[in-house]
Amino acid sequence: MLRSYREPERLESIAEFPKTIAPAEEKPPAEKIRVRVRFDYRGLPRPARFFFGGKGAKEVAEEIRQQQANMWRNVPIQGVHIEDIEFFELYTVYDEVEETYVAYAPVELRATLDSLEELLRFVSRDEFRRVEFIEPEQLNLARRELERLFFKFGEMLQQRLKEREIGSR
Repeated sequence: MLRSYREPERLESIAEFPKTIAPAEEKPPAEKIRVRVRFDYRGLPRPARFFFGGKGAKEVAEEIRQQQANMWRNVPIQGVHIEDIEFFELYTVYDEVEETYVAYAPVELRATLDSLEELLRFVSRDEFRRVEFIEPEQLNLARRELERLFFKFGEMLQQRLKEREIGSR
């Protein structure tokens, strides 16, 4: 049997629906994490090819640092906002394995992160030297968050090992 739209039963059932939808319970916004991360980019001297084009260790380190700083500035990373990039004075160290002087070009990034998982992409790099937490003073991690952090760390570690294995062939 077909019902018309104006039937009294139908109007009563429509009237029972709430006029406004109650907002869902919102979680408080996750606290952003502000960090300062230091990288030291390594520069080995490049020998000259055909009597020109050779570069010293300091020049190579400075060039690598500029390339990486441009990458940090211009490549967006989801969940990461780079606030500032600070350059420090270059320094040299004698490398006994390479039997030559190696220059290092330090860079310090100030960044705001959505979660600790985002920090893994910084600390898993070869150039990583130090991390300092600016805000918050204290971090509380739930069991699930800690499990997810270690899982992500394990994935990144396995990926780095595979990259090195492929690179050494």
